[in-house]
Amino acid sequence: MNLILKLLLNAVAVFILAHLLSGVHVDGYTGALIVAVVLSVLNLLVKPILVIFTLPATILTLGLFLLVINAIIILLASNLVNGFSVDGFWWALLFSILLSILESILHSILKEDKK
Repeated sequence: MNLILKLLLNAVAVFILAHLLSGVHVDGYTGALIVAVVLSVLNLLVKPILVIFTLPATILTLGLFLLVINAIIILLASNLVNGFSVDGFWWALLFSILLSILESILHSILKEDKK
């Protein structure tokens, strides 16, 4: 149940940011939900491999290269999901930063309601 709620919150965050950013487009609520699921799967399967391969660059940049990896994951999701598109790398980078901020805010609100 907790996983479904997190996916729904992530879908809400994707939907909100797609309407705020002109370089990110998503087709409706179901498209945002599909994007949230695909991003979760990519973060689970692909991101650890990318982190291991780019470990020297991540260490040299003191972890800032992880933002580039997040943008690559967003661009990969854009290629996999038909109803989701990102206009370029910089939009993907901005989207990933704002998405992580918005998701952390929404998840903290969820944790406060449980107490």
